[in-house]
Amino acid sequence: GCLFCGPLFLTFCFLNTVAIVYSATAALPFGTIVVIVLIWTLVTSPLLVLGGIAGKNSKAEFQAPCRTTKYPREIPPLPWYRSAIPQMAMAGFLPFSAIYIELYYIFASVWGHRIYTIYSILFIVFIILLIVTAFITVALTYFQLAAEDHEWWWRSFLCGGSTGIFIYAYCLYYYYARSDMSGFMQTSFFFGYMACICYGFFLMLGTVGFRASLLFVRHIYRSIKCE
Repeated sequence: GCLFCGPLFLTFCFLNTVAIVYSATAALPFGTIVVIVLIWTLVTSPLLVLGGIAGKNSKAEFQAPCRTTKYPREIPPLPWYRSAIPQMAMAGFLPFSAIYIELYYIFASVWGHRIYTIYSILFIVFIILLIVTAFITVALTYFQLAAEDHEWWWRSFLCGGSTGIFIYAYCLYYYYARSDMSGFMQTSFFFGYMACICYGFFLMLGTVGFRASLLFVRHIYRSIKCE
């Protein structure tokens, strides 16, 4: 409940304070902020607790797709390019390259003066982003398991969500090369709100990568024949 809302609320408080200092119309009044906090406290938190209780009561015993051991196998030393950071770079580059062209038009519409109208193309690019993220995460999970590294779950989440880091890196390029923004307030608003959006993309695509890897791992281990 706080993994997504917490950083967003802290970023919003900072940006709203900057807007108040600069007497900008983007600043929300104190009453609106209190209403937002009350909605999160009285609506989101109880629903989160109810969902957790329902999930705990309805969970089933984990059924392994093949025979397993209770003791984890020792992971052999691996070369540097099989570590988390290089794999995140590889996993994030391909999905980012699929949406790179569309990002410019979205940025120009949100932060510029252009009107975005091709929502059908945007939807298709979004589907391509999900498919490419799932496939590249599954491929890297396979290579990781082939190297006898069985700790794939957090790695698949980080690899899937690494596209959000590439999108934030594109924000730096767009700000300095394509936009006319300047000053502390505009810089804070641009990088602050884009950090929230990229963080949301990181969590979303990380979940896609993990679920795809989980389905893949269960499928391949279900095919193992135990004598």
